[in-house]
Amino acid sequence: MTRCEIIANQSVQDEIISLMEEHIQGVLYTIIPTVVGRGKNSYKMGSATWPETNFILISYVEDKEVSVMKAIIAAVKEKFAGEGIKLFLVKAED
Repeated sequence: MTRCEIIANQSVQDEIISLMEEHIQGVLYTIIPTVVGRGKNSYKMGSATWPETNFILISYVEDKEVSVMKAIIAAVKEKFAGEGIKLFLVKAED
């Protein structure tokens, strides 16, 4: 089992969820809807100066589904090249 943690701009949230639900049968996830902070290239603070915010999506998937998750995020990154989208993977115990 692998913990998949996605941190991305809120503008791509629906796209990521749609693809996950389409390609990973029975996928379960938790969303932290409003996340602020500083990334490598920009600030997302939800303020007048830096108005954008991110979200975090956490999902635990079977190891055989990790390649599918990577492909989903790669597709979203290609479609929305200007948005910050990161996928972190951590091996998890059942």
